[in-house]
Amino acid sequence: MATTAELFEEPFVADEYIERLVWRTPGGGSRGGPEAFDPKRLLEEFVNHIQELQIMDERIQRKVEKLEQQCQKEAKEFAKKVQELQKSNQVAFQHFQELDEHISYVATKVCHLGDQLEGVNTPRQRAVEAQKLMKYFNEFLDGELKSDVFTNSEKIKEAADIIQKLHLIAQELPFDRFSEVKSKIASKYHDLECQLIQEFTSAQRRGEISRMREVAAVLLHFKGYSHCVDVYIKQCQEGAYLRNDIFEDAAILCQRVNKQVGDIFSNPETVLAKLIQNVFEIKLQSFVKDQLEECRKSDAEQYLKNLYDIYTRTTHLSSKLMEFNLGTDKQTFLSKLIKSIFLSYLENYIEVETGYLKSRSAMILQRYYDSKNHQKRSIGTGGIQDLKERIRQRTNLPLGPSIDTHGETFLSQEVVVNLLQETKHAFERCHRLSDPSDLPRNAFRIFTILVEFLCIEHIDYALETGLAGIPSSDSRNANLYFLDVVQQANTIFHLFDKQFNDHLMPLISSSPKLSECLQKKKEIIEQMEMKLDTGIDRTLNCMIGQMKHILAAEQKKTDFKPEDENNVLIQYTNACVKVCAYVRKQVEKIKNSMDGKNVDTVLMELGVRFHRLIYEHLQQYSYSCMGGMLAICDVAEYRKCAKDFKIPLVLQLFDTLHALCNLLVVAPDNLKQVCSGEQLANLDKNILHSFVQLRADYRSARLARHFS
Repeated sequence: MATTAELFEEPFVADEYIERLVWRTPGGGSRGGPEAFDPKRLLEEFVNHIQELQIMDERIQRKVEKLEQQCQKEAKEFAKKVQELQKSNQVAFQHFQELDEHISYVATKVCHLGDQLEGVNTPRQRAVEAQKLMKYFNEFLDGELKSDVFTNSEKIKEAADIIQKLHLIAQELPFDRFSEVKSKIASKYHDLECQLIQEFTSAQRRGEISRMREVAAVLLHFKGYSHCVDVYIKQCQEGAYLRNDIFEDAAILCQRVNKQVGDIFSNPETVLAKLIQNVFEIKLQSFVKDQLEECRKSDAEQYLKNLYDIYTRTTHLSSKLMEFNLGTDKQTFLSKLIKSIFLSYLENYIEVETGYLKSRSAMILQRYYDSKNHQKRSIGTGGIQDLKERIRQRTNLPLGPSIDTHGETFLSQEVVVNLLQETKHAFERCHRLSDPSDLPRNAFRIFTILVEFLCIEHIDYALETGLAGIPSSDSRNANLYFLDVVQQANTIFHLFDKQFNDHLMPLISSSPKLSECLQKKKEIIEQMEMKLDTGIDRTLNCMIGQMKHILAAEQKKTDFKPEDENNVLIQYTNACVKVCAYVRKQVEKIKNSMDGKNVDTVLMELGVRFHRLIYEHLQQYSYSCMGGMLAICDVAEYRKCAKDFKIPLVLQLFDTLHALCNLLVVAPDNLKQVCSGEQLANLDKNILHSFVQLRADYRSARLARHFS
């Protein structure tokens, strides 16, 4: 059986169990094993093993039945024991209920007895207290205080309690009969009050918080309690302002007091609020007055800087104090304190700000013009100036004498930065110092000053001066500086627009002033763009005029009709070289002076006018065969120059012009074929005819017959 038990392994698998049994049995191996396979012996082993398993099963079954019987017996005994415990628990619970009812009954009796005792004892205590008060009152009547409570300084707390009650009683007595005793009680009341305040003061100097708390609790019922708080506040500030920064000192003082005031007074939030009020109305107000009054009338710039700095630091201090418990509406409380200090300064703040900004802006501009030794000329206003402006816009004619600016644009980025910087500071001060209801209106006033001095007095004046400095289109060797004005005005206006968005918009974004500011900005932009357009148009006319002078001076009739047709050595004429050099220079200048689509627009206009000039110029000459080839070379060079414009329309115009010049050299028999080509097919026949007429051999019968 022991051998059988060894064959059982956890977990039990029947196949593995049979395998282990076979390998243990002699002759149970395979035929190739060390022992020959013996099926009879294996069968015999299986039969014997089955019998052993049956015996084992019976034995285990008997053991299981025995354990089940034992378990059932123990379960019955346990159930019986549980029933007995339940009965015992019910009995105990009943006893507990009886005991609880008895305790409740006794407690009720005790409470009733206590009420009865209290009903008897309270009047008795009151009577005893009244008797004591009458005894003390008699001492005041006799004029001699004999009780130990009044003579012993250690019992000042008890004396204070008694005298406070006597003082209340004395107030109810008629004055004519008890005037003397009332005055004695009042005198003693005052003396004790002074002693308590003195004791509180001494305890505060010694740093005895517990003693301060006791005395403050006694003084709470006295009229002089507020004086006790005042003494506390006064002594708290002794030695508190040792640094140069009064705001930092005040913040540290309030933090220190906030930590201890709750351990001393029963109403700490009131005491702390009174301390803060004292700091604001005495210390800060005095500091503000010292810092502002001196420079209020003499130095507006310093006054505004000091006002902004002090107000900012005061509001920052107020934000720190918001962390403390100051009562229900601490936001309103602190706002009123700040307003009480700065009201007289904030009422007329915007008048000072705008006055200073105007004078400062005017000084910056005047200093700039003085550095240029320039006396600003008056730009007329009113009906005559408006009439001139309308005539100039419609006719593009210069009205009045041309002014030689010697290349000076009268625009300064340094001046602009200074003006914008001053205005930026003004916007920052306006945001901080203006009442929220007045903020949009005040910001608009500052914006109008910026427009007046930057846009009108500086940019617009420079544009007017630049327009007056543009020479007439027939001037020779004219210096064209207006494009420099355009470049600088463009840069300046970007800076102006950035300040408008960064500093003005946040102040007016939610007010009706937003639309007013946008409209004013739009008007200024349109006014300046109109003058810029006029100046650019007149500058382009001057450029074309310069090209005309070059062509007139350099182009000779013999260029396109040489005397010796076989001895032409040049690739293109001298006039073409100089015109192309001039055009390239002006194109580069235009690209450097403008940005975005403005470059393409101006270059396209210049290119169209350039093409018209060359077209009309070529119409003035008669061309031999070799002269026509030279004209084609010139136009090819002009076309190469036109590529620098990078404008498709301009290049297309010169391509067509180049194709037209081919009519000057093509054989008469091929004229019709060339005219019907891709580039010339859509042109008017009169244009084609006008170019054919320029040929020196046009009058020959053969050519006229072919073109008819």
